[in-house]
Amino acid sequence: MPDAELTSALEAIRTGAYVVDEQGRILAVNSCAENMLGRAAGDLIGHDAHDLLHRGPQGQPLPATRCSMRQAFHAGLPAQGSDVHFVRADGSLVRISWVLTPYALHDGGAGTLVVFHDERTPSGEQRPGQGTEPLGELERLALLAETTTRLTSTLDVDEALRRLVSLVVPRLADWAVIDLITERDEVWRTAVVHAEGDTLVHREDLQGPMPPVPEQSPMPLSRALRGVASALAGPETYRRDPDSGIAVEQRRLFDATGIHSAAITPIRSTREVLGALTLGRAEKPGDFTVADLPLLEDIARRAGLALDNARLYQRQRKVAETMQNHLLPQMPQVPELQMTVRYLPAPDASQVGGDWYDAFALSDGATALVIGDVVGHDLEAAAGMAQLRNMLRAYAWGHQEPPSRIVERLDEAVMPITDVAMATVILARIARTGDGRWQLSWSNAGHPPPLLVTHDGLTHYLTDGHGLLLGTGVRTPRRDATIVLPPDCTLLLYTDGLIEAPGRTLDDGLEALRQHAAALAHRPLQSFTDQLLARVQPPGHDDVALLAVRTPPRGSVAPAQCR
Repeated sequence: MPDAELTSALEAIRTGAYVVDEQGRILAVNSCAENMLGRAAGDLIGHDAHDLLHRGPQGQPLPATRCSMRQAFHAGLPAQGSDVHFVRADGSLVRISWVLTPYALHDGGAGTLVVFHDERTPSGEQRPGQGTEPLGELERLALLAETTTRLTSTLDVDEALRRLVSLVVPRLADWAVIDLITERDEVWRTAVVHAEGDTLVHREDLQGPMPPVPEQSPMPLSRALRGVASALAGPETYRRDPDSGIAVEQRRLFDATGIHSAAITPIRSTREVLGALTLGRAEKPGDFTVADLPLLEDIARRAGLALDNARLYQRQRKVAETMQNHLLPQMPQVPELQMTVRYLPAPDASQVGGDWYDAFALSDGATALVIGDVVGHDLEAAAGMAQLRNMLRAYAWGHQEPPSRIVERLDEAVMPITDVAMATVILARIARTGDGRWQLSWSNAGHPPPLLVTHDGLTHYLTDGHGLLLGTGVRTPRRDATIVLPPDCTLLLYTDGLIEAPGRTLDDGLEALRQHAAALAHRPLQSFTDQLLARVQPPGHDDVALLAVRTPPRGSVAPAQCR
């Protein structure tokens, strides 16, 4: 099936264009290419571009070893050429000029963008959607297409800025400067980057806070930061007496970098001015001209849309994380027990979720420990999580009953009282025994089993006391399990985001958790928790809630079945 997002991006290119995957198969094609080749998209998608299109001057099949486009494709570097023949659906040949460049696919894969122009078009004749631009225009269109796909495929502001810099340096300039306007209307020189060969070097000494934007200054950067216009600049532009603090900083920039020619343009979103992009040439020969500004403005316009989307996404994430953190409780102080918690939202989710942890004192002096997960990753899941947490607290406090009976009460109430479809939960109670040790009793409703880790690195998954998840409507007796915890051990309660990831089995995830927990057993509890998350957590597939409890180092009673 054609990729709708890719196809939409290619339609902005006013000449023939298609994208191939790492094997050279066509993934998407625009309508200009369809018209030039006399082939519908369905006859192109999925085919090897070389085998289908590339021919010799007399229409004969062209070996890949003699095809300049194919060789450039395998090199994986930007390239251009001419006098290549494509075969149309009717068997006629089209002699083309072409530009080829790596193209980042939205799913993270690597592709290649091919932009081509029919060299045989008679003077003055135009095909639908194509102008009579020279080869330089093809390069411009290829750069804009690459800019669009690379910047829109990330929702991280810093990553978008890194990609923007790598697109323009050293291709258009040897210096790139990005000034952004913060949410408090302050200006921050976010990036000053210089190309030294193939390496991009950040000049952090030139980055940092900038003076405020003057309201009337005619200087190029000040006008760009007000969204007025693009402009050219050079060292002489800022030799005159400065009219603002920004002009002083610009003089310092030109003096420090040796830039002899610069082009400056606003970075705008659909709603506001976000900053300014400056491209500078120091070692690179030639000066920017007015003819260069439209390309720079096109790049900055695409950058503005991408940055605005990334900022909105991060703002939503911040609100969501704040909501989630307020929903999650503070941990009680239990004498002699250490306790720590962590909550990590999935990086690819912009909403709160249903994972939660809890710990609270019970009416008989014991301490309740809870870990749970409401199905879903949205506000409804978060609301359901809050309902279940509060109900569980009330049942556990008001009824001095085993955990299994409290979980039964909660399950009975889920369907008639809450909006929760399904959820998993572990309710445990930890209390001191008469001989000074710590005893854990628990009941598990469909949740991943707790992990017990001794100070010496022995591990044991607590698989007893397991039953159905909440919300199934099936009423079966739930079971309790009890264990006396060894001294200086760590009990780990966690949600499935810690062990599940596409491409690996649940057993693989549990084994990885066990191995890393054993290796970290000697660490202080805070360090144990942080390092465990850093080593084990799958990259961004699900939320993770984690509750870790450590008993005091007394005695030496080893648990059964540890290994």
